[in-house]
Amino acid sequence: MLDLRLLRTFVTVVDTASFTVAADRLNSTQSTVSQHLGRLEAVMGRPLIDRSSRPIAPTPSGERLLGYARRLLALQDEALSFFADPSGTTTIRVGVPDDIVTSATSRRFAQFSRRHRDIRLDVTTGLSRDLKTRFRAGEFDIAVVKEAVVDGDAHASFPEPLAWFEASASGTWPDPIPLVTFPPGGLYRDVMIDRIEREQRRWYIAFTGNSLASVLSAVEAGLGVSVLPVSTTGAYAVSASSLFAAEAPLSLSIYAWEAGGRVGELLHDMIDAITSRSEGAGIP
Repeated sequence: MLDLRLLRTFVTVVDTASFTVAADRLNSTQSTVSQHLGRLEAVMGRPLIDRSSRPIAPTPSGERLLGYARRLLALQDEALSFFADPSGTTTIRVGVPDDIVTSATSRRFAQFSRRHRDIRLDVTTGLSRDLKTRFRAGEFDIAVVKEAVVDGDAHASFPEPLAWFEASASGTWPDPIPLVTFPPGGLYRDVMIDRIEREQRRWYIAFTGNSLASVLSAVEAGLGVSVLPVSTTGAYAVSASSLFAAEAPLSLSIYAWEAGGRVGELLHDMIDAITSRSEGAGIP
């Protein structure tokens, strides 16, 4: 294995064409430079520097080694530089429903990252039931979930009013009623189907979307009706449907394993963002 210290000495001697100048540049002594070069030549089994030339220069074998030496030293410098930079060396894992990752929340994440360059935020979106299960299993440091019943260890909880929505110019809906939903396991889907079953109305799934944006776009296009959080619909041409009365609100809860340190700081940032979101939507 080639000793990178010996290679650096060799390259410096070639670049300066002087043992004396190389020693100064390496903060070493001329005898140490000579020893390093001699050890490298012993490893390679051939002379690398023509000491009789003026100024001294690499031998043909030294010229061949020089390119490899420069690349190896550049890789070493790159690796040292990479690991000297603490950026992203610690991870905080966050689980949130899709509609929580708004521009305002993302700005909070960005501000936190700028304050703490050593932290990498690993944000996962998904269905609330799955997010909470994964939080309890220790997969997330912070989780925001929507739920009917709030656990006692929630750090904060906010009401999430729900309503039935349809395209702004829908009119009367046929029977069976077309529903726009999230995949099975989604809370809004369960609320919707439970209500329509209690009303003894016929229904069918007209559209299933994996994101809030896709569901809202489908409702806006007139594909069907859907139960959605009131706070999420402002940017779409949808309106509250007269098909059914508003549903009981869910709770938007935030959980974290720590309330102090960097996790606690991010927790409070997220609580502030959710508070602003609720106030902006006119939610008491």
